[in-house]
Amino acid sequence: MATLSALLYQIDDGTVLLPEFQRGYVWTRDQVRGLMRSLYKGYPVGGVLLWQTEPEMASVRGGATGGGVRLLLLDGQQRITSLYGIVRGKPPAFFEGDASVFTGLRFNVEDETFEFYGPAKMRDDVRWVDVTKLFVEGLHPFINTFARYPDKFSTYIARLNRLKNLETREFHEEKITGTDKNVDVVVDIFNRVNSGGTALSKGDLALAKICAQWSPARQVMRDHLRRWHDKRFDFSLDWLLRNITAVATGRAVFTALDSVTDKEFETALAKSVGHIDRLLEAVSGRLGLDHDQVLMGRYAIPVVSRLLHLTPGGDFLDSAHRDKVLFWYVHAALWGRFAGSTETVLAQDYDTVERSGIDGLIASLERWRGGNLEVRPHDFEGSTRGSRFYPLLYMLTRVHGARDFGSGLPLHAEILGKLNSLQVHHIFPKALLYKAGYDRVQVNAVANFCFLTQSTNLMIGKRPPEEYFAEAEEKHPGVLASQWIPMDRDLWRVDRYLDFLEARRELLAQAAQSFLAGLRDGAAPIVAEGLRPMAVLADEQDDVRATQVKAMVEELMRLGYAEPALDSEIADLVTGRALAVAEAFWPDGLQPGQGKPVVLELDPEVADLPRLEELGYEVFTSVDALLGYATRRNETAAGDERIPPEPAATVTPVSGSVHAEFNTAMRSIYDRARSEANYHASYFLSMLAEHGSLATARKLLHSPAVSDGFTALWERGRLDLTVEALVVLPRFAELFTPTEIDVARHRLERLGWSPSV
Repeated sequence: MATLSALLYQIDDGTVLLPEFQRGYVWTRDQVRGLMRSLYKGYPVGGVLLWQTEPEMASVRGGATGGGVRLLLLDGQQRITSLYGIVRGKPPAFFEGDASVFTGLRFNVEDETFEFYGPAKMRDDVRWVDVTKLFVEGLHPFINTFARYPDKFSTYIARLNRLKNLETREFHEEKITGTDKNVDVVVDIFNRVNSGGTALSKGDLALAKICAQWSPARQVMRDHLRRWHDKRFDFSLDWLLRNITAVATGRAVFTALDSVTDKEFETALAKSVGHIDRLLEAVSGRLGLDHDQVLMGRYAIPVVSRLLHLTPGGDFLDSAHRDKVLFWYVHAALWGRFAGSTETVLAQDYDTVERSGIDGLIASLERWRGGNLEVRPHDFEGSTRGSRFYPLLYMLTRVHGARDFGSGLPLHAEILGKLNSLQVHHIFPKALLYKAGYDRVQVNAVANFCFLTQSTNLMIGKRPPEEYFAEAEEKHPGVLASQWIPMDRDLWRVDRYLDFLEARRELLAQAAQSFLAGLRDGAAPIVAEGLRPMAVLADEQDDVRATQVKAMVEELMRLGYAEPALDSEIADLVTGRALAVAEAFWPDGLQPGQGKPVVLELDPEVADLPRLEELGYEVFTSVDALLGYATRRNETAAGDERIPPEPAATVTPVSGSVHAEFNTAMRSIYDRARSEANYHASYFLSMLAEHGSLATARKLLHSPAVSDGFTALWERGRLDLTVEALVVLPRFAELFTPTEIDVARHRLERLGWSPSV
């Protein structure tokens, strides 16, 4: 057994540390509150598992103090780190994460609750005690403070003393000892103990072994990842390690690094970084794929690293050689060459590179595809920016000199000058298509996208193509053809939208096939001096779904959860088949290393949900459901029974007749949505049954994101059937606060809707 105070002192003097393979700090504020609540109430909070080892047996994080036995935290990191941060007022030396999670915790001596500082609630109330100040300065500063409460003085001080005495709380310690307990054994133990979370990958284990020999390895790798991030490319440690393994060993499995010395690893790291830089320069400057959203097939890059390592000089032989490599790279990405069993495919391609270089890789890819490396019109049938063929559209825009509808200029940064920000433009405006009855998948088809300058996109606004196409072509002849727009004017009408998509897919496929074949044959057009990077913005001004997802992500991050990948394709790990293009994806769980991967898929009809669930993904098809799940998870972590309702004092008492009329109106919009808009708001109906009309309305208004019902009715052109449309009616004004009415009005006016009173 060890007291909390003793454990913290051991962290101070560098005896208790983290093994290098441990993940960073991922707890939320509610988990911190829940821990303190449980400790204060004397509830069990678990013990700690320590690995007792000599310095040479494992690499550590946190600035160890030379020789002597070390105790490495295997289980209990999140709890001990939280307590260290609260008691010491700073994170421990081994900390990696967001220190604000345990900064500003307050204890209410009146009701014995823990909350984080909120100025409106706590600024003038001395009963909210700074917990860190109590631990750092002791009881003395609070004795004078609470002398003004003679009736409660002894109670308040006793409660603070009880809190301060948590430093003497004993934690059960288990230790793993013995010279036979090497990194492999300990990682296996770690994975078993943390069975509820994400197990350490083979890459984690390999890197832990490397760090034991060369301690700066992880930091050097992270420095390069940060440099690429600054250039708008995001990669993982595992991915960089794949490249290093390819260069150092020519093998796909991380265990191949077991025989690599620290010096060999350091050399391979430097060479890998050089190879990656050269490929990224080519991908960006030659293909125009200049940011993470359009970077294709990142697991094809280790193959290129291996290829360049085996090439004299470690670089492309010439421009023809470079273009052939880019031809293979693009096709490997388009057809999901590395979306399935990555190590198996990498091993095959490494062998091919060794035997016959880039020509062998291309021939092997053709055989794998049954002799077919042709881009066909149906390949552009995907939707959203997560589609595999969205990057191909962007590439064609850059390399073929697609022109801006407004200025007529080619979309090159060096030509556009200060106007070099592009925006994703819906050729047929979303609002127009939704009004005409097209669904979200059709509206967001890749063939309905093009790229324009931001100013041109704003100028076009929501005008139909049959209007602005003719104007653009008259001012700048040939501008439509440069963007692969069908010239049959009948196809520019909204009732011919699906025919327009079919015709444009034909044109896009022809352009893609021509350019890619040119890369292989040395005939692809080249932009002088290469393509410069450009900023690309999504056209989300009138996309309620995009706004809803953005607000959801902001709320989840406020709650302490990880930032997801947006518009992310998820492939079958066995076959490589695309299963979904998720609006948001947390591959390591909402909290990294804790729980299953989480998927938000708002178009379930075009996704393989059963297969996703079979593969272990936790799938949500509703923003409301995901937010509710996260909120309940935080409530449970904090020990809260429920979120308290909005205080009734914020609303003026209302007459029974107005309340009754609102009840009827709320039920009516449910019935009308079902009969007039074919929308069955079952969740809304259950809220009415559980909370009543007024509380349901307030709950929706106080949500950080608009509801699924609001977005569904917007897509159907029926915002008049939303709760917000009721709230802004003058006859219901007395039911709501001015702030609540403003929220409802803002949501509606943002989309150009106003009530007909």
